[in-house]
Amino acid sequence: MPKALPIPKGFTAVTPYLICEGAAEAIDFYKRAFGAEEIMRMPRPDGKVGHAEIRINGSIIMLGEADPGRGYTGPKALKGSPVSIMLYVDDVDAMASRAQKAGAKVTQPVADMFWGDRYGTLDDPFGHHWAVATHVRDVSEQEMAEAMRKMSQQPHPA
Repeated sequence: MPKALPIPKGFTAVTPYLICEGAAEAIDFYKRAFGAEEIMRMPRPDGKVGHAEIRINGSIIMLGEADPGRGYTGPKALKGSPVSIMLYVDDVDAMASRAQKAGAKVTQPVADMFWGDRYGTLDDPFGHHWAVATHVRDVSEQEMAEAMRKMSQQPHPA
C-alpha cells in the first residue's frame, strides 16, 4: 500500500470547515449561490449531514450539521460568526447577484477597492459571512498604505 500524502489530494493545508444548522440545505444553497460541486456526503444515523465536502472554484470546503452537545455550534446559535470566507471569482458582480438570488443577504455592495479588488460581502442563510472579489489590478504595498492612510482620515458615516 502506498504511503498516504500528508495533505490529501485536492486539499490545501488550510481547509475551512463550516458548521451549519441545516447542512443539507446549506449544500444546496452553495450549489445555487456559488456553483459548488458536491464531492461527498456522509449522513448521521438521524439522516442529517455528519460530514460533507464541496468544491468551489477548485477549493474544498468541509461542512457538517451543528451538534452543540458535541461542541459543534453553528453561527445561528452563536448569533453571528467572527470568521469570513474569502471567495475569488472571475466575475464578482455576477457571483454576488447569483448569491443574492439564491438567498444571500448583501452586507456590502460590490465596489472597486483601493487594494485592487472589486469586492463585496454577503451573509448566507446559515449565518456564515462571505467576502467575494475579483482581482482587477495589482497595487503596491506603498500605494495601499497611502490609500489606507487617506481613508482613515475620512469621517466615519454614522
